[in-house]
Amino acid sequence: MATSFFTHPDAVGFSAHDLSEAAPHFYTRWSNPTLTLLEARLAALDGGEAALAFASGMAAISALFLDRLASGDHLVLSNVCYAGVAELAHDTLSKHGITVTPVDTSSPAAVAAAMRPNTKLVHIETPANPILRISDIAALAAIAHASGAELSVDATIATPLGTKPLTLGADYVVHSLTKYIGGHGDALGGAVIGGQERMAALRKGSLIHLGGSLSPFAAWLILRGLETLAPRMALHEANARRVEAFLAAHPKVRSVFWPGSPRHPQYDLAARQMRTFSGLVAFTAKGESGALARQLAERLQVVSYAVSLGKTKSLLFYIPTDDILRSSFHLEGEEARSYRDWAADGVLRFSVGLEDPDDIISDLDQALG
Repeated sequence: MATSFFTHPDAVGFSAHDLSEAAPHFYTRWSNPTLTLLEARLAALDGGEAALAFASGMAAISALFLDRLASGDHLVLSNVCYAGVAELAHDTLSKHGITVTPVDTSSPAAVAAAMRPNTKLVHIETPANPILRISDIAALAAIAHASGAELSVDATIATPLGTKPLTLGADYVVHSLTKYIGGHGDALGGAVIGGQERMAALRKGSLIHLGGSLSPFAAWLILRGLETLAPRMALHEANARRVEAFLAAHPKVRSVFWPGSPRHPQYDLAARQMRTFSGLVAFTAKGESGALARQLAERLQVVSYAVSLGKTKSLLFYIPTDDILRSSFHLEGEEARSYRDWAADGVLRFSVGLEDPDDIISDLDQALG
């Protein structure tokens, strides 16, 4: 829990430029024993050489983007991803002279067409929040590398138990530790996993200088969550399977998306790429989704109407299509139409928790009316 540690004048320099792998713990923004343990376990889970923990998932992605991209560079970004990442790319990176091209990364051909000589990074999220669209990691890694670029994969929803992007050719994996890995909704955190050399450079640069370091107490809470990750994810998945089947048969539901269901339009890819399918379900209404969302928020008793995902408790939240297309994704024309094909007028994102599945379904049934 200490913020600084006893050291010796000859053991470490005062500047981050002097930081070496052999340096002792010196100051918690640089490193900390609790964070070192967490990072070692995250690297092992994802099959990476090293990991770096951050104060949040957004801190992790911001650090990675600002480390790998500079003025004049080009980023190919999944046009459906966590809203904060989309807004970072569109609103902030452009101020640094970085060009961003949003692409439907479920289409390798579209990604290949978007590549430029100055493309340095392709960033995808699979499954993609909030519609759970899947991208082919191996195919996109090959496309990125053929153009001299790198591939980063946000695998927060899949977790390391579901997908291991590094084994499929990705250069970096990003997680919001706040979600399934932490698992209890009581700690913010993020991580980047990759090669030893790149993680060391990321620590010296973005972590130390931008300051998005994870607190030791949050790291301890996330380590606690890691110990139950496997049984929790098994129960999340089992409950999600039950919920998906219930929703698919409900007369008020237009469509349901969950990667573990044969009803998912990309089930074959999901089954090939994912070992487990997580606990996030998305669905749309046959009628006006906003009205149904208000009804659910007022009637649900077991499930909470709340943002976030991956907690032990079931959470449902409505994401209006017009709002997210305008404020976050900036999609128009055919890309907007493609999103609407999945999302209709809005997506009800359901993070299925660890409650008894009969209780969850009974609550949904009475709330849907």
